[in-house]
Amino acid sequence: MKKYILITILLLSTIKLTFAQDTVKQQHFNLHFQQTIITQYKPTFSAAYSGANSLLTGSETQSSITTTLFGGAKLWKGAEVYFNPELSGGAGLSRTLGVAGFPNGETFRVGSASPAIYIARLYLKQRFEWGTEKDTLSDDVNQLAGIKSKRYFSIAVGKYGMADFFDGNEFSHDPRAQFMNWALMDNAAWDYPANTRGYVIGATAEFGQPNWTLRFAFTMSTTEANGAIWDAKLGKANTQTLEYEKRYSINGQKGTVRILGFRNNGKMGNYQQALNLNPVAPNVDTTQAYGRHKYGFGVSADQYLSKDFGLFAKASWNDGHTETWYFTEIDHSITFGGVLKGTSWKRIDDELGLAFIGNGLSKPHRDYLAAGGYGFLIGDGKLNYAPEMIAELYYKMNTYQHKLWLSPDCQFIINPAYNKDRGPVNVLGMRAHVEF
Repeated sequence: MKKYILITILLLSTIKLTFAQDTVKQQHFNLHFQQTIITQYKPTFSAAYSGANSLLTGSETQSSITTTLFGGAKLWKGAEVYFNPELSGGAGLSRTLGVAGFPNGETFRVGSASPAIYIARLYLKQRFEWGTEKDTLSDDVNQLAGIKSKRYFSIAVGKYGMADFFDGNEFSHDPRAQFMNWALMDNAAWDYPANTRGYVIGATAEFGQPNWTLRFAFTMSTTEANGAIWDAKLGKANTQTLEYEKRYSINGQKGTVRILGFRNNGKMGNYQQALNLNPVAPNVDTTQAYGRHKYGFGVSADQYLSKDFGLFAKASWNDGHTETWYFTEIDHSITFGGVLKGTSWKRIDDELGLAFIGNGLSKPHRDYLAAGGYGFLIGDGKLNYAPEMIAELYYKMNTYQHKLWLSPDCQFIINPAYNKDRGPVNVLGMRAHVEF
């Protein structure tokens, strides 16, 4: 595998040098590449019982792979287009079932074990600027280098990931380079709009000022939970997301606070209604009807305490009445942690991260699972409820010229799928990530 990765690095580096422009001036086009392979192992653990969506109790090893090309081009003044073909394959542990805070963030993009190619992103972004305060943007993934005003209004239309624009965090946002757990990718109770592979069709508007930014998105919805087909009844099936981001500094160290609110609308089921119809074996999908909503909020903060050490915290909540539709079955969550760069042990590009997660369910959601109901991700046939608690520790190493990164990872899961009768579970992993 290492030989293959090194050959890929050399070939794609040559392509990138061919296409990249002078980063001091405005780029007209660029090309980037990433490949992420995550292998995770779970030893045997004990459980009083198991259901159709339970984490398997036996030992197992699973791997996932994603490979992405990031192409960008300038069209006219303020207009840019981005195109990202992607290949993904493999699987998560136990077919990506049995844990709400699932340990492999890349499996959100894996639709089947056999590798498949699809369009991850294809969107147009138009930016209008004013004012004299400027930022110098570097050549990066889905970002053309150039000098841009700090005062602007932009709109992006097409297919993209909501995490491309919303709910960022300096230390806890990207499973390809940071923490791998789903609950650390974003605010975990934000049922953020996406298809099976994690992408959405819609429009995002952004109003930017030197110290703050306001964002709003209107997107499509899928016809079924965790589905791949877009619902054509846009007036009935849609989502709205609003976020305010404030940037500041304390003692010269930068920090950011983000406040997010969302409302999802569509043909969704209701947990309590499913219980009322069938108290013994409820099925939330049988109660699906247009006019249902899921709403909630999230708060995210990150703060450097020194140039090598920073902390983060997130808290999120949703109403928990309507079935989970896009992301994962978490109705409220608190996460916090920190990241330390390796300067003190003379590995300035390495980093050590430690985080803690606490996930919970609404009462209708837990009652539904306790009665034998199933979601698209969890369900043990019955439930002895307790909050799902997770700790994650990773170490990221710069292995080859800032192009190949290796990250051993350890996660400890208490009450998987909110069930005191199962676990605890240890998950050991290794991530190989190529980027340039």
